Amino acid sequence: MTVGGTRALLAGLLVVTVGACGGLIPTQNGVPPSAAGIESATARPTVVPVPGHEVYGFIPYWEMDDSIVAHVADTDLTTLGLFSVTHRRNGALDDTQNGYRKVAGDVGRQLVRAAHDRGTRVELVYSSFGEGKNRQFYTEPKAQARWIEVLTGVVDDLGLDGVNVDVEGLPPELVLDYGAFVGRLREALHKRLPKAQVSVSTQANELGAAMALAASTAGADRIFLMGYDYHYAGSNPGASAPIHRLDGEPRDLVWSLDLYAALGVPVERTILGLPLYGVTWPVIGPGVGSPSIGRGDAWVPRRNLGVFADPSFQPTLEPVESVEFYAVPMPGIASIVPGSPGFGGSAEPFAAGGSAVASGSPTGSGTPASPEPPGWNAVYYDSPRSLTPKLALADEHGLAGAGFWAIGYERGLPGYGELMTTFRAGKLKVP
Repeated sequence: MTVGGTRALLAGLLVVTVGACGGLIPTQNGVPPSAAGIESATARPTVVPVPGHEVYGFIPYWEMDDSIVAHVADTDLTTLGLFSVTHRRNGALDDTQNGYRKVAGDVGRQLVRAAHDRGTRVELVYSSFGEGKNRQFYTEPKAQARWIEVLTGVVDDLGLDGVNVDVEGLPPELVLDYGAFVGRLREALHKRLPKAQVSVSTQANELGAAMALAASTAGADRIFLMGYDYHYAGSNPGASAPIHRLDGEPRDLVWSLDLYAALGVPVERTILGLPLYGVTWPVIGPGVGSPSIGRGDAWVPRRNLGVFADPSFQPTLEPVESVEFYAVPMPGIASIVPGSPGFGGSAEPFAAGGSAVASGSPTGSGTPASPEPPGWNAVYYDSPRSLTPKLALADEHGLAGAGFWAIGYERGLPGYGELMTTFRAGKLKVP
């Protein structure tokens, strides 16, 4: 097939896919509202490849502290993504961002050495969030060309092994332009560093699948399917990464994997991304699925070690969504104000698929907007036992492996590192 024919075929597939979601832009959680069109995707490859067992782990800049280097040295990863750097309007490096300062600073360089010492590849994560920013950039070829040159230079200077492209909030009509950018980046990187790779992070919705198809057609070496934020701070309570849904909504991990496969995204190049965090909501009662009475907040295991240290702590494994759950009574519940610490727009923004940075306590760190009647605080989070059947999905679908947002969130707790080692060795056992 000619290049023009390939582009025409890809364009047709993208029109069908993006048109099916009504031209929706991803919401802050990374999954758009329900829309007419694609309600389910059940097609699977006739032959499922032998699964790989790569383990891809992201480290965001806010986790790059004094103990993160030792943690990475003890974590069995095949690839480490350092999150993140971004561009200015003209394609120059935005060196004022905390992400660049951390990655290019002492801790970032120590992380690279620690990863390479144990044979782990290291990729520089390039992030670009927001419709306005992406519309401007992906319609400006000169800015793209300059940024490609800058990115390849940073990768070379830091001694890295590739780039991960994390673009979110892309206008649907620019999906092909995004794919072309990924192809040009890969070509430029190979000219300078022949063994380098380019991966992309794409969301678990229709637009994300279209972007994954465009990137894989352009030659992306790996597609990191961000399989999280199906439930999020502004949604009803539930698992961030449900295998199936208790609320009857169609979108879950199985739905997303089937959608990607049905579009022709190569399963042998796909990584299933899973969360190492949870979400907490103020709710009206102590049961699973109890309705919320306010916005939620992110909940990160390592920032709640006191919860796990309590001898009476006994979370419940909800088997349908496969998520840990517990609820505690609250003397008074307050809703969370958007823009407060731990939410998008704060000093530690949503990242890699809309994942919120942790709050500092089991009840969240949001600023009370108004007092609510006494209620409960419900926490849904992923543990090694809830993640095990999700990792099994990667094997069942013949994927290249699995990955996590974000390494560091599980520090101080047993089981997570052992689970990664077991999966990488191909010895995963589902109860």
